[in-house]
Amino acid sequence: MKKSLKNISILLVNTIVLVTLIQAYRISHESNQEVVQTYQCPMHCEGDKTYTTAKNCPVCNMQLSSTKSKSTAITNNTISETSIFNLTSLWKTEEDKTITLKELKGKTLVVVMIYTSCKSACPRLIADMRNIEAEIPDKKIKSIQFVFVSIDPTTDTPKKLKDFAIENFMDDEQWTFLQGTVSSVREFANVLSVKYKEISPVDFSHSNIISVFDAQGELIHQQEGLGVSNKETIDAILKVTP
Repeated sequence: MKKSLKNISILLVNTIVLVTLIQAYRISHESNQEVVQTYQCPMHCEGDKTYTTAKNCPVCNMQLSSTKSKSTAITNNTISETSIFNLTSLWKTEEDKTITLKELKGKTLVVVMIYTSCKSACPRLIADMRNIEAEIPDKKIKSIQFVFVSIDPTTDTPKKLKDFAIENFMDDEQWTFLQGTVSSVREFANVLSVKYKEISPVDFSHSNIISVFDAQGELIHQQEGLGVSNKETIDAILKVTP
């Protein structure tokens, strides 16, 4: 009788341990999942191409419809102390949407600071960004965000940034333009080691730097100067983009 009771006790303990381990695994697994809502043209003008925002189809102008949400595995939910996602400032996109930089987490970020009324250096930086984007394979584009941060937040309103994006054929999903405040732009510039100075009400002198961040917001590469080769920057982007 005593031996039977002992066996039952051992069985109960083992069962409790097993249930606990299964529950722990389930919690851990669920915490590493992220629900991603996507949108697609109901007429499939662009085949299976999807967007993460509900805007109009760039081909037929119909409202995009939501597709089935899917769970995307997140390999690491933590960010380091040096991640750019620790910055808590708020930004306005060219779509007049308020975001934090952390909302860009999960994609490789290619970032440059410009202002839209610039007639000298900025057009060349923008050309570099477009040339870099053109060298990225189509299958990787959806995992990359090309971000333009205005150093002239007074002039570059969301509407001005939106008009600029359309005029320069950079209104697709992979392009993002950000307007901050004077203080948030200065903070951001310090992180990127970008120097800028207002030399007239509509003109700035500034560094010419394109920065690459991995999906966790870690700075992995910087390209400095005008007229330099984009090869190392493209290689760095491809290296960290799945």
